[in-house]
Amino acid sequence: MNATMVMLCLIWGFNFVVMKLGNGAFPPGEFAALRFLTGSLVLIGICLLKKIALPKKADVKWLVLCGLFQTAYFNIAIQISLTHISAGLTSVMTYSMPLFLSIMAHKWLPGERLTTAKTFGIMIGIAGLFLAMNVHAGGSFSIMLLALSSAISWAVANLLFKLKLKHCDTVQYTTWQMTIGAVGLLLYTLLFEQGESHWGVMPVVYILFSGVVASALAFVMWNHALSRTEASKASVSLLLVPIVGVISGSIFLDEQISIVTLAGILLVLAGIWVVNRKSPEENRLNVSPPNIDKAL
Repeated sequence: MNATMVMLCLIWGFNFVVMKLGNGAFPPGEFAALRFLTGSLVLIGICLLKKIALPKKADVKWLVLCGLFQTAYFNIAIQISLTHISAGLTSVMTYSMPLFLSIMAHKWLPGERLTTAKTFGIMIGIAGLFLAMNVHAGGSFSIMLLALSSAISWAVANLLFKLKLKHCDTVQYTTWQMTIGAVGLLLYTLLFEQGESHWGVMPVVYILFSGVVASALAFVMWNHALSRTEASKASVSLLLVPIVGVISGSIFLDEQISIVTLAGILLVLAGIWVVNRKSPEENRLNVSPPNIDKAL
C-alpha cells in the first residue's frame, strides 16, 4: 500500500463516524445527496479554475453510467440496506467489492490476471471483515442481495473507468460522474424519502467534511490510484476502510472493540499483504542485472 491509499482509507474510515452523526441531523438519502452535491460544486469550481476541458462527447455515455453506478445506485442501495440489516453486515457486503472487481478485471482487463495468491488474499480479507464487523447473518435475503448489489455496482463503475475512461483527466472524470450521480441521489430523495432536517453549525460541518474531503478529494485520490495500479491491488486495500471506521467509532463514539474484532482486523491486514506482495517472478524482474563490464 502506498501513502495515497493509506490516506484514502483513513479519510473514508473516519467518514463512517461523520456519516453516522450526519444521519442524526438529516434523513440518510438527503445527507448523501447534500454530501455529493457539495463535492460536485467544489470539483466544478476546481475545473473552472484550472481550465480543465469538458468531457469529450464520446465519453459522456460512460460518465453517465459511472455516475449512476458509483454514486447514485451505490449510495441508494446502502441507505436502504442500513434500514433493514446491521451496519456491520452492510459494510461487509459493500466492501466485498474487491472480489467482484478482481473477477471482472481477470476477464476484461489485459494484464490483470487473478492469481491463486490474489484470490486467497481477497478471501482472507473478506473473512476478516466478517469477524471485525461482528456480523450475525439476519434480515431479509432480498435486502442482503441489495447490499451485495452495491458492491457489484461499485465494481462495475471501476471496471468501466479502467476500460473506457482511463485516458480522462482524473479531476474531470471525478467531477462529472459525481455530478451526474448527485443529481440522481437528489431526485431519489425528493421522490421517495421522508423525514425532517435539523440544520446547525455541526450539521454543516458534517456535510462539508463528507462532501469536500470524503467525496471530492477522496474520489480524486481513488480514481488516480485506480488508474495507476492493478484493480485487485488497489481495491483490496479498501478493506481497511471499515476497519478504520470501527477504530474511529471506538475513539470518537465510545463504541466497543472486542477480541473477535481485533482478530478480524489482523486477518484483513494479512489479506491486503498477500494481495500486494510481489511474486518471486516480479522480484526477479526488479533485480538489476550484474554489471558485465566490471565483471570483466
